[in-house]
Amino acid sequence: MVFKKIADLLLPEQTLFALPFAWLGVVFAGGGSLRTWLLVTLALAAARTAGMAFNRAIDARIDAANPRTKDRAIPRGEVKVSEAAALGVVSSLVLIGSSYLLNQLCFWLSFPAVGLLAGYSYFKRFSATSHLCLGMTEAAAPIGGYLAVTGRFDLLSLVLGSAILFWIGGMDIVYAMQDTDFDRREGLHSVPVKFGNRTALAASAACYVLALSAMAAAGAMRGMDRAYWASLIFVAAVFVYQQRAARGPDVNSAVKRILGANMYISPALLAGAVLDKFLR
Repeated sequence: MVFKKIADLLLPEQTLFALPFAWLGVVFAGGGSLRTWLLVTLALAAARTAGMAFNRAIDARIDAANPRTKDRAIPRGEVKVSEAAALGVVSSLVLIGSSYLLNQLCFWLSFPAVGLLAGYSYFKRFSATSHLCLGMTEAAAPIGGYLAVTGRFDLLSLVLGSAILFWIGGMDIVYAMQDTDFDRREGLHSVPVKFGNRTALAASAACYVLALSAMAAAGAMRGMDRAYWASLIFVAAVFVYQQRAARGPDVNSAVKRILGANMYISPALLAGAVLDKFLR
């Protein structure tokens, strides 16, 4: 029963969705030891858990008022806000500890990372840039995976991170279209609320173009070969499918299809990068 409550709160499938982000950074950095892979996995799982727990605690009142989210674990009374917040704190400590075991740079950067995880939920209260803030939070995964191996920043790590930033930001713009009316009544900010759904769709498409461009730039900088470029063709096809679905008459059903298709993108990118490494 406890596990089910935690699963309902944290949506563990979302952690599985995000893991390839961090692993992609490790691969682009040239690979690493088994210890590095395990610590990166632990850090990402802890970060994702902290982010979801903080989000659910911070947005508890909003989730309870929104018909779309009123059946989440906290509004249903199955998990207390204090319990979610405590889980976020413990997970943050695990993130910091695993980062310490990786290298000094990862350790020091884990503190602003925790700040992002705890703070991105507040952005929609005052700025329509909340979508990019979420994208930046997710972008920390491949950048962190890269830094775990190299221990230093370089342009490639930032280009790789920007691909995730724009991809997740573009997807979140479409996701927010489900709640345009509710967000407007609650005084919450999003691109759909500020500019309308038509402009939001254009902004989402622009983000996807930037994301795909960054993925291509990262591949070119790393000297990737056919397997990686084949994965980018697949990603481009998924992006086109998602954008076409978003323009359908029923936003809610479209978002479900978009999220379903989205689960294939990060594994495809990771598979392309790994195959490229081993087929040379």
